[in-house]
Amino acid sequence: MSRIGRLPITIPAGVTVEIAENNKVTVKGPKGTLEKELPIEMEIKQEGDQIVVTRPNDLKKMKSLHGLTRTLINNMVVGVTEGYKKVLEVNGVGYRAAKSGNKLTLSLGYSHPVEMTDPEGVETVLEGQNKITVQGIDKEKVGQYAAEIRDKRRPEPYKGKGIKYADEVIRRKVGKTGKK
Repeated sequence: MSRIGRLPITIPAGVTVEIAENNKVTVKGPKGTLEKELPIEMEIKQEGDQIVVTRPNDLKKMKSLHGLTRTLINNMVVGVTEGYKKVLEVNGVGYRAAKSGNKLTLSLGYSHPVEMTDPEGVETVLEGQNKITVQGIDKEKVGQYAAEIRDKRRPEPYKGKGIKYADEVIRRKVGKTGKK
């Protein structure tokens, strides 16, 4: 039995969950509304203030979908109540970030500034010139946009220059040494 899949999801106060046909789940909460179509093989039932996900059989594919479906619904519930955020740090001499409207402008040592527009449902907030916070209610979108920002200049292992996640540890390497 899937240890994650069989855990019931508790619906907090102020959150409504609607399960339509074809397993289309809509979660409404204080921060907004999320909608997702989940695998139709899974059976999603609401029992009081809990949601239970069950699988039809023990095939390997059903076992993997079981845990996934439960986690996706849980992520939606957490998203509309608390939201998600990822913090990125810009390290390097002359590397900085600026924000105007919903445009994020990054100066990363290229011959041109890199401009990025915030996708719908995701917001970037700057703290100083080198801390970017990506926040939103959809975990997938927040993570994807944070990864796209990081991709513009990944951290390098010698000086640690680039854009890294705040909780990421960069493996440092020792540079070249001169002849003896």
